Amino acid sequence: MHQQQQKEAPKQCFFCTTNRGVIDYKNSELLRQFMSSQAKIYPRRKSGLCAGHQRSFARSVKRARYLALVPYVNR
Repeated sequence: MHQQQQKEAPKQCFFCTTNRGVIDYKNSELLRQFMSSQAKIYPRRKSGLCAGHQRSFARSVKRARYLALVPYVNR
């Protein structure tokens, strides 16, 4: 019949728990932790970031892409 899906416990925001103030766009290794192999930004439900840090993270990724520190698309 129907299988019930178990809900995952909400993840704690990485940047809130590690007390990192500002997300630096020059730290490409940190940015890639929250991006897929195709260089897409993970959604909040998958990355576990809070709303404020998700917006700040997206802004940092867009700056890094503009400066060619992180690719727009991996093929």
